[in-house]
Amino acid sequence: MATTKRDYYEVLGVARGAKPDELKRAYRKLAMKYHPDRNQGDPSAEEKFKEVGEAYAVLSDADKRQRYDTFGHAGQGMPDFGGFSFESAFDLFDMFFGGGARHRRGGPPHGNDLRMNIDIDFKEAVYGAKRSIEVPRADTCPECQGSGAKPGTQPTTCPDCGGHGQVRRTVQSIFGQMASVGSCPRCHGEGRLIAEPCSRCRGHGLVDVRKSIEVTIPAGVDEDVSVRVSGEGEAGPRGGPRGDLYLGFRVKPHPDLLRHGTDLVYELPVSVAQAVLGDTIAVPTVDGEHQIELPAGTQNGKVIKIAGFGVPHVRSGRRGDQLCVVHIVIPTRLSADQRKLYEQLGELTGHPAEVRRGFFDHVRGAFKS
Repeated sequence: MATTKRDYYEVLGVARGAKPDELKRAYRKLAMKYHPDRNQGDPSAEEKFKEVGEAYAVLSDADKRQRYDTFGHAGQGMPDFGGFSFESAFDLFDMFFGGGARHRRGGPPHGNDLRMNIDIDFKEAVYGAKRSIEVPRADTCPECQGSGAKPGTQPTTCPDCGGHGQVRRTVQSIFGQMASVGSCPRCHGEGRLIAEPCSRCRGHGLVDVRKSIEVTIPAGVDEDVSVRVSGEGEAGPRGGPRGDLYLGFRVKPHPDLLRHGTDLVYELPVSVAQAVLGDTIAVPTVDGEHQIELPAGTQNGKVIKIAGFGVPHVRSGRRGDQLCVVHIVIPTRLSADQRKLYEQLGELTGHPAEVRRGFFDHVRGAFKS
């Protein structure tokens, strides 16, 4: 029984009145999703990729679209249809994404990308660093040099596909010849056959190894930043190019400083006397101790900014600030003499005339400025 073709608009997920740019966006999204390089070994994804390419090839052409809207799929069998082949799906993909977006059919594919998370110190996140890390990955088999064949032997070209990895089938219909392209069933798309597999890699051409590499951690990274290390992923089958390594980070907290984007926040404890009279205080920063001036009459929650003592922006390199938020420490235990002095002070100052802004109001105000 013949398979009924789906409506082209349904295939692309667009309305019948969709504009050309809407069609293009829908095609790009679906072509990326179902591209064979991203779904190796999944024949259903390859068929969907071809279906998407066929739908876009028709709907992106004004004449073909008009005939399709009028006659449906039957209209595409008219003489000027141009003998559409499912190979056009690959040509369309190249047109939008460039030939480098995939390997040529029958050629060696890219290796898999890898992702690793590494633990780094707070200062390494701020200043950057060089680290040696061990990466578990698939590498080219040293025994067979990636061929997958037993040393002393060589893979042979698949006679069914001629080494292309795909076979073309032509079907005669009432509308003319229709061509389709699919993976070669004999070599499973490899384009070659291995009579005697390598004993070490069992014919895969790849073996699991642990590779020590040196990576550069950029200044300013945080846990939401990912760094790409080009060419340090897994080796490609049959000598194909390596994938990439993506590094994520787990940053150890600082004992005194809290990070907020490129700014650092420090809770500055001061005594009542220091707040009233003012003082010069040494505070911790990522660059070492730094002297700041505490003005006389400082209120609880006041923010004192140390410009340029924050974290560098990971792209621009511009450093943020350190925000020292004053926290007045109220004593909970007093000696008899201290109590007497506070009582005398209380009689002189009386009650405050108004309630000042709270701690978090000051902090929020500092981040808005």
